[in-house]
Amino acid sequence: MSNIEDKNVTRAELAEAVYREVGLSLNESARLLDMVLEEISKALEKGDTVKLSSFGSFSVRNKKMRMGRNPKTGVDVPISPRRILSFHPSHILKNRVNKKK
Repeated sequence: MSNIEDKNVTRAELAEAVYREVGLSLNESARLLDMVLEEISKALEKGDTVKLSSFGSFSVRNKKMRMGRNPKTGVDVPISPRRILSFHPSHILKNRVNKKK
């Protein structure tokens, strides 16, 4: 069992971090964060890859239709085609995450 508690960073906390670091007002910081996230979302919706230096890249992949199996009944079930979002961290981010404290 780990002593470290799981923590989710919220949009409000990110906006507050921008506020502290950049010096914009809290409302302006929240708007700036929303604008950045919206641009990332739009690019991904179009199927573009979003690469953030020293962080990683987000990409959308198309998955074909395939057959799956209901684990309770064992009946084959078709899984419809869909788009999935994937994230690949940069080596810099991987090293920061795995850095010993």
